[in-house]
Amino acid sequence: MGDGTELGRVRGLGPAHEGEEAWLQQRMTAVGNLLLVSFLAISLVLLPDLSYGSVIGWLRHPVPAVAMAALVVNVFWHARLGLSELIGDYVHEAGNKFAALLLVNFGAAAGIAFGLFFILKAALGGVAA
Repeated sequence: MGDGTELGRVRGLGPAHEGEEAWLQQRMTAVGNLLLVSFLAISLVLLPDLSYGSVIGWLRHPVPAVAMAALVVNVFWHARLGLSELIGDYVHEAGNKFAALLLVNFGAAAGIAFGLFFILKAALGGVAA
């Protein structure tokens, strides 16, 4: 009934024959964001206070440091996926599309690199408490 051939439905191919992987990645990173932001919120609520020293002390433990590193990577990856889909849908000129995708990819990579750098710096004691 308009869903393509039997073989196409079995293989999961829609009319565009692509997009399922990006859709699945977007949903998986959304779930990851939900879990990691929930961990951050609960952890901050359980801290005795939100002073700089208290938060840095919390971040110097392995589990919070790894969770915050995962949060940084996951948030920027999720944003990259969403913006790439938006650009693919609404930017039609090839040159503009290429430039916009290049900007999004470099922006996400830079955000991940800076976020991980500062988390590592704080977690390994490079920040004065």
